[in-house]
Amino acid sequence: MGRVISINISQIRGTDKTQVNQVKIIEGWGLEGDAHGGNWDRQISIFPVEALEKVPLDKKEEVLSGGLTENLTIEGIAPEELRVGSKIMIGEAEIEILHIGKEEFKEHGRPYIVSREGRFGKVLKGGFVSIGDKVIINK
Repeated sequence: MGRVISINISQIRGTDKTQVNQVKIIEGWGLEGDAHGGNWDRQISIFPVEALEKVPLDKKEEVLSGGLTENLTIEGIAPEELRVGSKIMIGEAEIEILHIGKEEFKEHGRPYIVSREGRFGKVLKGGFVSIGDKVIINK
């Protein structure tokens, strides 16, 4: 079982997100107030911090000092357990992972690792999510 360590939203695409303590996640849409919400297959982005182990040493400081670009940062679940097709409960919400990474990798800042190891998906069930909430993979 994992837990949420950061919740991040931005009203404008392509900008660093601002951390909040709690967010309403809307079924079939994404995070309330986040520019990536909508009727598409990347309504929410999730980043497991364990994936930071994959960052090359020469990029580590740059990635860690960059602004947050994912909606939910989680810990306690190995990235290989968060596969395409996985359904996970995060707080009151249920998310289906539809993509790992992006089609085009970014080379700088936090997007370097999120574009490679971020999980992107669709909101199956809405609800509130707070920092510290449990993250559970539905089997």
